[in-house]
Amino acid sequence: MIEKRPFGNTGLQTTLLGFGAGQIGDAKMPDAQVESLLNEVLNLGINLIDTARGYGLSEERIGRFLAHRRDEFILSTKVGYSVDGLPDWTYDTIIAGVEQARRRLQSDVLDIVHLHSCPADVMQNNGLLDALQETVSRGWVKIPAYSGENEALDFAVASGKIGRLQATVNLNDQRNIDGAIAQAQAADIGTIAKRTIGNAPWRFSERPVGEYCEPYWERSQAMGLAVDLPWIEAALRFTVFSTGIDCAIIGTTNIHHLRENVTLLQKGALPAELVSEIRAAFAQHDAGWVGQI
Repeated sequence: MIEKRPFGNTGLQTTLLGFGAGQIGDAKMPDAQVESLLNEVLNLGINLIDTARGYGLSEERIGRFLAHRRDEFILSTKVGYSVDGLPDWTYDTIIAGVEQARRRLQSDVLDIVHLHSCPADVMQNNGLLDALQETVSRGWVKIPAYSGENEALDFAVASGKIGRLQATVNLNDQRNIDGAIAQAQAADIGTIAKRTIGNAPWRFSERPVGEYCEPYWERSQAMGLAVDLPWIEAALRFTVFSTGIDCAIIGTTNIHHLRENVTLLQKGALPAELVSEIRAAFAQHDAGWVGQI
């Protein structure tokens, strides 16, 4: 079984590994493959599935293929945009987005709902955190949350209106460990790490121009880390066992990779000396490296 951790002061217990459901939203991925993958997530004991309104077919597929197992997992999604007839980042869009997510996910109650990368100035002025609180009052949502980076993440944590945050932590993006995640831990707010392996920049021997992980590849080159482990193992174990992380999410479309990830975590935290080396390399070469949106 996968280890579970208390999720802040929410009363929930999350497995230390969660499933990021972005890739299963791709319409090119066959339904049968998605159904098998999602059920294997639960069969392996993973109990948190994280999706978003912007992830294509992801919400609808989770509802269709896992509604019969709804009591086995914590369901997390994200809202704030793309509601027909309503402008993005408004009170009404949050309410409508949550209502639509409940239908797509075939769940009357959603465990966690985030504002999804909403800019700080918009969050301050549009009553969006109040809209999330309203969905809690209506019994639609258990935990109001924020997913994002930098000053917006700091504002959300300081607001006192979220019970959970989702922020980037990986080998090449460590600023949140001593920043928002440390602040959240002090406030007993649940924390989830995203971009756990930073889109695997080690796949590329040359700069991957235009790839999402290009900034991480640049940072990796600057940091010059050398580890006596497969990179996927080092990356996964570093993030999952970083201080203040309750759960780290990773996405895949491959059942074999999913099982491998679970197996790797049985090895526990990286040696303390290696963690210190990784943290020192980031601190030494940090050239104002902010969180990637």
